[in-house]
Order: sequence, then C-alpha cells, then structure tokens
Amino acid sequence: MAKTRTFIAVEAADGIHAHAQQAIGRLRPLAQNVKWVEPENLHWTLQFLGDLTDEEIAEVCRRVKKVVSRLEPFSISASGVGAFPKVDRPRTLWLGIGEGADEFCELQSTIQQSLEDLGFRGELRKYVPHLTLGRVSSSGPPQSSLTEELDHLSDLPRGQMAVDEVTVYASRLARSGATYVPLSHTRLGG
Repeated sequence: MAKTRTFIAVEAADGIHAHAQQAIGRLRPLAQNVKWVEPENLHWTLQFLGDLTDEEIAEVCRRVKKVVSRLEPFSISASGVGAFPKVDRPRTLWLGIGEGADEFCELQSTIQQSLEDLGFRGELRKYVPHLTLGRVSSSGPPQSSLTEELDHLSDLPRGQMAVDEVTVYASRLARSGATYVPLSHTRLGG
C-alpha cells in the first residue's frame, strides 16, 4: 500500500517570502554547507505526520477541517532569525514569530490534540513556531561568522501576515529537492 509523506502547515504570504529571502541573502555568503529552502516551499509547520495511507490522510483532513473552522483568523509578525538546536550550533536556520505567537501555538496545539487518538503524538520539546530557511549539513567546520550574523538578526522584524488558512500537504522527495503538494485547505472561521 502506497504511503504519502504528509505535514500540516500555514503557507507563508508574499510579504513573508520577501523578508525570508532577504534573510537568506544575508546568511548565504556566511554558510557554504546549508541547503536553503526554495521560495515556493516556505511555510510555517504546524505538525509533521510522516508517511500516511490515503485513508489516514482523509481522516487527518477531516479532523483538521473540523477544528480549524472553529478558530478565528489572526495576524502574526515574523520577527528574528534563529537556529535549532542553538545559535552557536546551528542545524536548522529559521524565521520566528513575534506578535501572534501565542495564537499560533494555540492553533498548533488544537490541531495536535485533535489527531492524538489517531496515534500522532506531539514532540516532547516545546513547540516553537518557525519558518525553516535552511538546513546546515553536518559536514564542514563550525562557522563563527554565521553565528555572529544570527545574533545580529535575532530581533529583526520580518513582515506581517494573516493566518486565515491551514493546509495539509504531501511532500514528494526527489534528488532536486522536495515538492509540496496541497491535499486540503481549511479556512479559519469556516
């Protein structure tokens, strides 16, 4: 039985795309061992689900629609650039959320809770809303200039957007990179 790699996210608005690309432009010269996210793939991840059957995807889409349609739209401001696990040991470079972070975390928690009895457990780590900019490969020496620039960008405002829709995506992996295909869209507030 074929399975599809699946995740739930909020698509980044055009204004956020521009700010994300600006941040990438500042970081790119400082990091040769980073796989940067393509502009069309920029999104705020709510939950990664892994490989699902068509039946599991249908149930996930149904539940996401049920809970998300009950929530009101809200706004977020992208703010600051950071890294997981730490700025001085970056593996994932990201754009964070300032204003609206609490509402975004509530959206994520509501979706996660609605899927728990299907076997989708949340991470043990506290959820940090973020938009992935790039992933640092483990090869290569530590890059102190990258760490310094991340410190400089930690408080920088990076645009605003409305959060008014949640999308369930399929992720198709290829040598050239991932392609994200929307499987369902649900508007907040119905």
